[in-house]
Amino acid sequence: MALRLSFAHSLRTFDANVDLGVDDGETVALVGPSGAGKTTTLRVVAGLLRPARGSVSVDGDTWLDTATGIDWPAERRRVGYLFQEYALFPHLDVAANIRFGAPRGEAVDGLLDRFRIRGLARARVSELSGGERQRVALARALARRPKVLLLDEPLSALDAHTKAAVRAELHELLRGLGLPTIIVTHDFEDAAALARRVAVVVTGRVVQQGLAADLVARPVDAFVASLTGASLLHGTARAEENGLTEVVLDDGRSAWSSDVANGRVALAVHPWEVSFARVQVIDSAMNHLAGAITSIVPLGNRARVRVGELVGEISTSSLERLGLREGEVVIASFKATAARLLPLP
Repeated sequence: MALRLSFAHSLRTFDANVDLGVDDGETVALVGPSGAGKTTTLRVVAGLLRPARGSVSVDGDTWLDTATGIDWPAERRRVGYLFQEYALFPHLDVAANIRFGAPRGEAVDGLLDRFRIRGLARARVSELSGGERQRVALARALARRPKVLLLDEPLSALDAHTKAAVRAELHELLRGLGLPTIIVTHDFEDAAALARRVAVVVTGRVVQQGLAADLVARPVDAFVASLTGASLLHGTARAEENGLTEVVLDDGRSAWSSDVANGRVALAVHPWEVSFARVQVIDSAMNHLAGAITSIVPLGNRARVRVGELVGEISTSSLERLGLREGEVVIASFKATAARLLPLP
């Protein structure tokens, strides 16, 4: 591993304990709720926080080892750090902001060209768009010629219209850098789009990590399933002899899953697995739950329809064809094979 870190540190309400490795050219996203310890991990790598115990090594160099007393100061560590709000200097122009991160006297023309911001070299930060600010902040981070790149919520400062374009641009940039990179985000969609590997952090611990598709298909618990966008229906499971499991939901209705489980569970189903109809149809789906539509949220050429705790995603053409309206009672359907069962305490 190009970057290897392991640390334990007491935070306000829990003890963080993280063990992580990142290869050259690999991007790992730390995703989870606010206050879970994600940014703490970045601060330990950057030398902005000395943990109670731990170690950080990069390309064979030991930056931190509390057992032997090694603790390189932040200015000695070759880290490019993109802060959540970019932390650009408003009194400096773009070129001066980037030059601030570079070794004394080193030209930044190459970075201006690389990020397509040469035309903005004399512009002030207040004159830049959100996407332009991010490019300037990244250029400044790379001006240090870092061995490790750390990005803290790199897309949170962008509006929804700008976010998709900047996310695609950032993904291409990271692929070409060849640096071990850690991204912190609370948004699973951003994590899946930007990183090869996603690590879910809860109360200071990595509870699951892997490809985004693996986390969607095989979440280890209800929280991970919810984080990936699944709806959760709570109930009591009872495995049947036919290989299916019946889940008696807390509202008294029944649902079926091909997973085997007994006892209290959360039934997880993703929006793309749910379809809607005005009347129940005979098809391969075993689950047909009736309920009133509580919200309809358009998302470009798609729409998210909520029926109780269940959310489905359909095309806007299907929405118009069915003529669905808030308050109407519809049948939400999904297959038993689409329903994951996750144990509840």
